[in-house]
Amino acid sequence: MTNQTNTERQVILTGDRATGPLHLGHYVGSLKQRVSLQDEHDQTILVADMQGLTDNAHNPSKVSSSILNVVADYLAVGIDPRKTNVCLQSQLPALAELTMYYSNVVTVTRLERNPTVRSEIKSKGFERSLPAGFLTYPISQAADITAFNATLVPVGDDQLPMIEQTNEIVRKINSLVEKPVLKECKPLLSNASRLPSTDGKNKMSKSMGNTINLGATEKEISTAVRSMYTDPDHLKVEDPGKVEGNVVFTYLDAFHPDTEYVSQLKEHYQGGGLGDGTTKKILEECLQEVLKPIRERREKYLKDKAQLIDILRAGSEISREKTNDILLRVKSVFGLNLF
Repeated sequence: MTNQTNTERQVILTGDRATGPLHLGHYVGSLKQRVSLQDEHDQTILVADMQGLTDNAHNPSKVSSSILNVVADYLAVGIDPRKTNVCLQSQLPALAELTMYYSNVVTVTRLERNPTVRSEIKSKGFERSLPAGFLTYPISQAADITAFNATLVPVGDDQLPMIEQTNEIVRKINSLVEKPVLKECKPLLSNASRLPSTDGKNKMSKSMGNTINLGATEKEISTAVRSMYTDPDHLKVEDPGKVEGNVVFTYLDAFHPDTEYVSQLKEHYQGGGLGDGTTKKILEECLQEVLKPIRERREKYLKDKAQLIDILRAGSEISREKTNDILLRVKSVFGLNLF
């Protein structure tokens, strides 16, 4: 990638809900990409504590206790607060106000039609007990993106409907004054394949306990790998086994540095003579090596919580100025800048 001048640097907005520690799925799907992007882009990472409450308001401590853990995860994998602005959603009042304005140009029918929202509602079993804040999550996300004038938003393919809805809101706001008040954004899809849950059955989820957290201990890593889903028909070592859908090999593909060696393991497994215990041992050794330095850095950062708070405070102060500027533009669209 060639060097870019400041005027050419694209603006990136990304983030995570503060509902628990981050895991290997986050690492493969977004965190590694954020580290690589921070040198040549204007990147902001939003710790989305308010959005974390949309399905955790009954247990707010789950959100509040997760905030600094998430920041420690960022630093442990290589996010540099001197290059990437890290801020806290609840410290940016403009985001909530923008959400309110945008909610008046989006219908309930459109929100219910969003496939990402529909899927999440089903998986969480909300039915008619659906919190209003959860239903309006796409509006809140649109407020986050537009408030930073983001032009690129790193997302998984399951989040593409959110980007589409954000751009719909942008076009509606702009059409009210027939000029580009807000910018449309583009998704930035990761080249990495989505990492499956350790049980091979469900979507990777903090609440389901089918993840390996970035701060996992040696014992936790070992336990998780031993329980991983493989090939249920691979009953004996000498039996040929399948690598498709075999979580152990999916993780080896994602984390083992020697791709040729992994290819040989696959060939051996498919031909018979390679047991699940052996492949799991190889994967465990690999993950222990990957996670040990991350865990140690994470523990070091969590011992200095004042530093983590200072990083959030400084980033939020910078972001408050940026987001307030966009808020004033949107208020002017509705004729609300009287004084």
